[in-house]
Amino acid sequence: MNIPLRRVALVCAVMMFALLGNVTVIQAFRAQTLNADPRNQRTLIAKFDHPRGRILTADGTVIAGSRRASDAGYRYRRTYPEGNLYAAVTGYASLYTTTGLERAEDARLSGSDARVRVRALVRDGTIEGADVRTTIDARAQRAAYAGLAATGRRGAAVAMDPATGAILAMVSYPSYDPTLYTTFDSEKLARADEQLRKDPGQPLLNRAINQNYPPGSTFKIVTTAAGLTSGRYTPDSQVEAPARMPLPGTSIDLGNAGGEACGDGHPPLAYAFQMSCNTAFARMGLDLGQDVLRRQAEAFGFDDDSLTVPMPVARSVYPAGMDQAQTAMSAIGQFDDRATPLQIAMMAAAVANDGSLMRPYLVEEVRLPDGSVVERAEPSRWRSVMSAQDAGALTAMMVSVTQPGGTGTAAAIPGVEVAAKTGTAENLPGAQDHALFTTFAPAGEPRVAVGVVVERAGFGGDVAAPVARQIMQAVLD
Repeated sequence: MNIPLRRVALVCAVMMFALLGNVTVIQAFRAQTLNADPRNQRTLIAKFDHPRGRILTADGTVIAGSRRASDAGYRYRRTYPEGNLYAAVTGYASLYTTTGLERAEDARLSGSDARVRVRALVRDGTIEGADVRTTIDARAQRAAYAGLAATGRRGAAVAMDPATGAILAMVSYPSYDPTLYTTFDSEKLARADEQLRKDPGQPLLNRAINQNYPPGSTFKIVTTAAGLTSGRYTPDSQVEAPARMPLPGTSIDLGNAGGEACGDGHPPLAYAFQMSCNTAFARMGLDLGQDVLRRQAEAFGFDDDSLTVPMPVARSVYPAGMDQAQTAMSAIGQFDDRATPLQIAMMAAAVANDGSLMRPYLVEEVRLPDGSVVERAEPSRWRSVMSAQDAGALTAMMVSVTQPGGTGTAAAIPGVEVAAKTGTAENLPGAQDHALFTTFAPAGEPRVAVGVVVERAGFGGDVAAPVARQIMQAVLD
């Protein structure tokens, strides 16, 4: 009897140790994988056991919140009271994933961030998400959305405070309603997602920070800054600006907009800037060389893929390894130059802030529901772009763009000195040009810098400038 009992006891002991070993492996090594498995319904349900933190505008308007859910098993549902208006800012938090600010600030909003979790537990022993207050100006956001919608075209607009880098508006158009992603019905969620992804307007694409475009003549700000900082040019320097200019090594001629001459063919740089003469800046680019232009572009933020706001920002590009013809075209924002609408705004912001580019940011502070602050933004300088003296000279040239005779008069605001640069960027063969505009105001004491891109809309001074004017007026009023 003892021998069979010992054998049974040994088998039981082995099974017990195997069970304990398997539990240890699951809890110590596979827990994160199992928690992340989309088939794990307990984890999905747990995400909605407590209210997720709110996302608010600078003035406290709730643009993402939580309310009690009636769905079996789920306690709270995400809400987006403003629908399409703030989708480029908030993104969405769905059953399976998050995007936009919902993703970038997920740890704080969900309460899993160590600082948020500890403070909440110490206070009353419950887990709760923190509120995220953004830098968004509700009036500027509405003006940007309405302005883009009025064009009937795809596009994006970004406004920022030049002195701090705070993003005041960020709109991508067409947009979508994040509420479509708050359903707990997986089949309904899949249908909504598929419909949006198949939409030719690409409403899920955040064009403001994740799409880059040829900057067109807005890049002449970079070329002019390179000329001024080199010491070889001043606003009064005469520049060679023929009606047409042969591109070196090619049989192609570059002309000015409308085929018009630029003054007498040797105008001052300030006049060439006001009239946005292509041949003048192409010649200037050849004179300075691609390396000088690249260093200046990088000072403005080009060729840096590390920028987050806190969502990742697509890299704006100034190309390398160009020949003479390509260098000439890059100096006027063509060839392979690429810039996000945020970068377009940053070019104006750097000039407005006496040549210092502040790091752009979207989150002002993070607070617990009881009002205690977990984190507050601290504005910081990101780039030294040019001297204050050169920035002042460039500002004066940009102001002339919105004055009578300039290319950006549609952005003029009565009683306010507005500095700007228009842009019209060549698109794919056979497609209409993109319309771009970058600006800041008031020129003497800047409070807002704006970048606008409207796809396939033609001349920037006609289409993008009015959108920028509306945004500036919303901030300044």
